[in-house]
Amino acid sequence: MNLKGLKVLVRGAGEMASGVGLRLRHAHFQVIFTEIEAPLCVRREVSFCEALYRDRMVVEDGEAVRAENQEQISQAWSAGKMAVLVDPDLDCLPWLKPRVVVDAVLAKKNLGLTMDLADLVVALGPGFTAGREAHVVVETNRGHDLGRLIYQGRADPDTGVPGEIAGQTSRRVLRAPDKGGLETDHQIGDRVRAGEIVARVAGRPVCSELEGVLRGLIRPGTLVWPGLKIGDVDPRGRREFCWTISDKARALGGAVLEAILRRFNQ
Repeated sequence: MNLKGLKVLVRGAGEMASGVGLRLRHAHFQVIFTEIEAPLCVRREVSFCEALYRDRMVVEDGEAVRAENQEQISQAWSAGKMAVLVDPDLDCLPWLKPRVVVDAVLAKKNLGLTMDLADLVVALGPGFTAGREAHVVVETNRGHDLGRLIYQGRADPDTGVPGEIAGQTSRRVLRAPDKGGLETDHQIGDRVRAGEIVARVAGRPVCSELEGVLRGLIRPGTLVWPGLKIGDVDPRGRREFCWTISDKARALGGAVLEAILRRFNQ
């Protein structure tokens, strides 16, 4: 079976979903992302959901454009691009007819995914049971099993602890202290010091606990709420990492590609 041009719908277009989609595009599949109207994305420079704000988004060597209908999706694919469609309820499924659906929202719960949505349904992370809600579940927990394909059972439960980078976990994450609009003069790629005010919410400061590079930051003006992740400080201090897919996203993309090949390349 020639898999070139295989239609794959990726639900979500944040950091991990974008890493998955880019890897599938490299394999010459036709990729469409579906998103909510106003995605809350931290690592915006490596997330194709930004196409909803900028009309087009380039991550590494991949480009996605905002699409409003079937014709614009086809035009994007014909130009070798991916498409991003506002469609959180997957209303496009009857006319798009993708062979593969990948749930990469990473909501830690099932938002309506069922095995009958496509020939192959793949779900990333906790909240899904392989063999019941998805054909395959991909382990997203960093460590020995990252990227493992699960055909029966569930992925590891959410630990609530961010993945370790250069020995840092929770301290590298910036969280909103209150409800309100995010105010900041900082940009992704800025170097910040420990104790430096990076943003404000309802007049309350958000300070970095580490010295490093601001790898991610929610779009300024966004309405946030207490505890929401709004930023990410990378203690490695490598600015170029702000604009490249992470090791975790690449691993998940490879796992989804393997799941597709195991299903269709027989």
